[in-house]
Amino acid sequence: MELLQNIIVLAIFLVALGYLVTKFIWKPAFLGGKSNSKACGEDDCGCH
Repeated sequence: MELLQNIIVLAIFLVALGYLVTKFIWKPAFLGGKSNSKACGEDDCGCH
């Protein structure tokens, strides 16, 4: 029973760690400056 609990805790930890890596490290590294250019299009619309 204790082994099963350890496996479940490890699985949940790995899923949470994977989520945090993709949320804060993986995607921002590949987005670069693209997120700002998509907000207003190609010309500066003065919306910010």
